[in-house]
Amino acid sequence: MKPVKHISSTLNPEIRELITIKEKKKGRSSSGLFVLEGIREFTIAREAGYKFEKFFCCPDIISTEMVDKWTRYFPDVPLISVSKSVYERIAYRGKTEGWIALGHSKKHTLNDLPPLSSTPLILVVESPEKPGNVGALLRTADAAQLSAVLIADPISDLYNPNTVRSSVGCLFSVPVATATSSEIIAFLRDRNIAIFSATLQDSGAYIDQDYTVPSALVVGAESTGLTQIWRDEADAKIKIPMAGKIDSMNVSVSAAILIFEAKRQRKFR
Repeated sequence: MKPVKHISSTLNPEIRELITIKEKKKGRSSSGLFVLEGIREFTIAREAGYKFEKFFCCPDIISTEMVDKWTRYFPDVPLISVSKSVYERIAYRGKTEGWIALGHSKKHTLNDLPPLSSTPLILVVESPEKPGNVGALLRTADAAQLSAVLIADPISDLYNPNTVRSSVGCLFSVPVATATSSEIIAFLRDRNIAIFSATLQDSGAYIDQDYTVPSALVVGAESTGLTQIWRDEADAKIKIPMAGKIDSMNVSVSAAILIFEAKRQRKFR
């Protein structure tokens, strides 16, 4: 496919719109679009059934053969070529592949989740502070093939470019939903899923619990931990024993430890 036009100015309306969608939560929510950068991420999103509004390519970076390969799947999506200076303005990464897609975001309510298995393993993250941590959590969830990741009382939107970039496409491969803590607790209770809340208060070692039952592992923000509702509703409160001078780890590291203990107990099935 040949580009429908070439843009060489960052003042072009389409470029300004793309920048707004990339940088502003309001721009993403009002348009229903998000910016996706990189061939690997685009491939995973395509396989997950995402729809695309426009493609942007930089002929100075990406080959004609690569452009032809990816546009073959979407003959009706406009392709726009941009100069290298424009691309450097709209690209998020320092090192990139010359390809940006403007995609349609999906709904991520609890009702939009696929059906759960009889013994689901779910990760719940309460109010994660950093989009990059959400991306890292999604990568772990993809590696462990979790049933779902539920974001309770989210602070930022899922299509924040830091989340998209740090998830390396796992935002598209992992079932994800956002809701309030109360809604998620009701969702778990309705399905008889045990709640294991990671907290330092009145908790026992995480290795002493049985995660072969339908389980939800719940982690909180690094600065404040879980709020009281998750402590009160927990079927068990768990902690990771630490021997150093601090009593906390990065939330994505803590979650990975809990997740893979559960996977070990389930014999990695």
